[in-house]
Amino acid sequence: MPGTSQCIVCLVPIYEYVCMECESHFEELVRGEQQVACPDCAATNVSRQFSTFAVHGVSKQPSFTGGGGGGCCGGSCGCGH
Repeated sequence: MPGTSQCIVCLVPIYEYVCMECESHFEELVRGEQQVACPDCAATNVSRQFSTFAVHGVSKQPSFTGGGGGGCCGGSCGCGH
């Protein structure tokens, strides 16, 4: 449109992580192949998690009546604890 300025937005994704050393959960802005470190213990042994806000589509709600789980977050974070 003539007479309007153009806004350019640089997208920097926010990822959710779990530290494999201290089991801390945190979010981090990530640019490219940037190394991510735990804000609590500074370990770089972290695992990126699926964000519930980034999931698309329709699916059935999971049933939590089947037992299992345990660990730092009921077994759903994938940290192996």
